Amino acid sequence: MFKQISSGVKKFWASVALLSVEIIIVLVLFVGALAIFVFVARQVFVEGNTEFDKSVTAFLHNYVSDRVSSIMMFFTFLGTHKFLIPANLTLAAFFLFFKKHRWHSILIPAISLSSLGLMALLKNLFNRPRPDIPLLYEAKGLSFPSGHALLSVTFYGLLIYIVYKNVENRFIKWTAIVLLLLLIVTIGFTRIYLNVHYATDVIAGFCVGFLWLVFSVWLLRKLERKSQRKLDAAVTEPAPTEQRAS
Repeated sequence: MFKQISSGVKKFWASVALLSVEIIIVLVLFVGALAIFVFVARQVFVEGNTEFDKSVTAFLHNYVSDRVSSIMMFFTFLGTHKFLIPANLTLAAFFLFFKKHRWHSILIPAISLSSLGLMALLKNLFNRPRPDIPLLYEAKGLSFPSGHALLSVTFYGLLIYIVYKNVENRFIKWTAIVLLLLLIVTIGFTRIYLNVHYATDVIAGFCVGFLWLVFSVWLLRKLERKSQRKLDAAVTEPAPTEQRAS
């Protein structure tokens, strides 16, 4: 009996310690992403320093070829609204009708729509024009931050969160997480290669996407727990006794 209690206590504190590490890691990444975004925005819009962007563009220009460009076009498509909108709807429908996971079915479109609004707001706020000479095609809209980078982080990053929380097989879990991280980075990289964004646009998009994803998941989970407590209280509350007829 004592051994069972001791084992249970150890497992409990191990889970608490692991949760604390997760929270610390997320907080460190959150603060780091915020600091990087502020630094990049200051360098570009306050200091007027674009040397980093110029050097990255010049470096990538040495590796331009038809074969590489075709690969880049494929991966950049995975960050477009033409792909992400159906992908979000499909994923939300999957959790709603097949997995019966109402919270995920709400979380996915909520983050997707709010990310689009945030992207439009920031682009108009910073009002940075795109590079003058795109590699293959002219992209519409403004440049800072990169919408592809921002939306890729919020969508594929949300997939990473779902995989981390729901997949039990460690090999499958971490393989999927690494592949999704590589996909996010690749999508952002394609925008620089195609010269429709500056490198700082993509870095800023990654940072804003991560910040918004963490904030959205935290807020929606808090609302979910609050609504669940109200539901539990309503279910467990005893029904009022009927008044006796006088």
